[in-house]
Amino acid sequence: MTGNSEWHKSTYSGQGGNCVETQVRMLAMAVRDSKDPDGPALMFPADAWAAFVGAVRGGEFPAG
Repeated sequence: MTGNSEWHKSTYSGQGGNCVETQVRMLAMAVRDSKDPDGPALMFPADAWAAFVGAVRGGEFPAG
């Protein structure tokens, strides 16, 4: 992953107000609540984020 200063809002934003934004950082992914842009962000190592996204796309989490 490369550095990127832009935050990207989820494509599901506007569907009930539960939105997250992500930002690619050096070797990591930052995730924050879009309703609190000045609040804290969770940081995930790039490999952990890739595993999480793969699990979501693979249907490993229940819908709801």
